Amino acid sequence: MYHLNIGQPDIHTPPGFWEAVRDNTPEVLAYGPSQGIPQLREAIRGYYQRDGIQLETDEILITTGGSEAVVFAMLATCDPGDEIVCFEPFYTNYNGFATIAGVKLVPITSEVEAGFHLPGRKVIEDKVTDRTRAVLICNPNNPTGTVLRSEELDMLGEVVRDNELYLLADEVYRDFTFDGRTHRSVLELPGLEDRTVVMDSISKRFSSCGARLGDIVTRNAELMAGIVKFAQARLCPPTLAQYGAAAIYGSLSREYFAGMVSTYQSRRDVLMEELADEEGVFFLKPEGAFYATIRIPVEDSDVFASWMLSDFSVNGETTMVAPAAGFYATPGLGKDEIRIAYVLNEDSMRKALAILKEGLRRFEG
Repeated sequence: MYHLNIGQPDIHTPPGFWEAVRDNTPEVLAYGPSQGIPQLREAIRGYYQRDGIQLETDEILITTGGSEAVVFAMLATCDPGDEIVCFEPFYTNYNGFATIAGVKLVPITSEVEAGFHLPGRKVIEDKVTDRTRAVLICNPNNPTGTVLRSEELDMLGEVVRDNELYLLADEVYRDFTFDGRTHRSVLELPGLEDRTVVMDSISKRFSSCGARLGDIVTRNAELMAGIVKFAQARLCPPTLAQYGAAAIYGSLSREYFAGMVSTYQSRRDVLMEELADEEGVFFLKPEGAFYATIRIPVEDSDVFASWMLSDFSVNGETTMVAPAAGFYATPGLGKDEIRIAYVLNEDSMRKALAILKEGLRRFEG
């Protein structure tokens, strides 16, 4: 089975991660600081500084994965029953995180024909109510691969400032942009220092999903004080993994990131090449991350994906994809779309996509 359904990279975790874990193995694996070990927080500060983003160490808090960072951001900015505006399709686990926080996600639909870029300011502000507390983005985007343009971020900044909201930015894929694009962090938006919160993770950046390490960044001291209380309630993030992360944040060069981007861009190009002329398939070229949300000629992609697993194979092989309806909050949307994660090597990608195309031709649902 070729797994195109999940964002699990096949690139090796940097050896320096394991070396640092071995070198810092204590006789007693004790609780660490709730905010994270100082070495990692300082290493992340240096990582941002290399991109010209100035932070203080106490503006960075380590979390148990990027997932906890999103939950903490929602809990710190909202009371139960408050609303967060977001853009669908979105990372499906935002639904679960909002449930944990007692928050209502208010979706605004983006369109495949526009490459899933944002609608105009009026469309966004029409969704703002007296219970709205924040706007949530993922940039570069999972599940679409869209990279927001600078003018889109400026517009969001104006919406946030004028409506006294927070801008929550999931920037897990900030190092993965293609075709010469650069990522602009919300931390770089002028005049919004107290209104921006970044959620991040090492899972994809260092191909270390199982480490369960993320971080949350905000210059808002009052907000961070609230986040620290949540961190203290769960005691501490994974200690050994933090030593590994601190080492690789501090040692990996720009060439490392350039190599990863080149690898994923090549896989993106394989996706484009293999599906470019397939009848009934439509999507625009992904701009970053390693995902694409694709319209396919079926009525229900959930039924199609299930059929591919239970009733279809080519020489004993099949392909698993993610039905896209789960990435929408609006009922009925995404039923004719799938998300593909191009995380396999190029040969495996071609085989997986050949099987997918054959399945689309034979599927009768």
